Amino acid sequence: MSATRRAVCPGSFDPITMGHVDVLVRAAALYDEVVVAVLHNPAKSGTFTVEERIGFIESSLPESVSARVRVEAFAGRLLVDVCRDVGAEVIVKGLRGGTDFAYELPMALMNRHLTGVETVFLPGAPEFEHVSSSLVKEVARFGGDVAGLVPDIVHAALAERLATP
Repeated sequence: MSATRRAVCPGSFDPITMGHVDVLVRAAALYDEVVVAVLHNPAKSGTFTVEERIGFIESSLPESVSARVRVEAFAGRLLVDVCRDVGAEVIVKGLRGGTDFAYELPMALMNRHLTGVETVFLPGAPEFEHVSSSLVKEVARFGGDVAGLVPDIVHAALAERLATP
């Protein structure tokens, strides 16, 4: 019997976008289990709490993959240590373009150097290559419409959390 092929998809997911959902669904098709590692810095306050982010991720995944994805929070540790703790031999990262690749490649090489953990890059869906959590929050903060760029539950939460008086 073969071992479970497990991947880690790390990020802050503050908040999850449809680009994230796309990568998670595609990663779940490639691996037996995907651990979504919500990485956070306890010294920084995000727009959403870690618990809210976990809830958004879990409720945004289609039922067809939700059984193969688990979401956990991690703080104050190297990503390769998270991989070792959950038994993953691969990190999956979504790329929106060349700038993401230039940013992610040195980290991928360092992770491989430290522990042998490989990084698999999945090109993001073209319709979401302009979407990032920070840009979505900025647009929503000033009343712009981000419908279709984030899951519906996140859209509603952004409108409530970032509404300008």
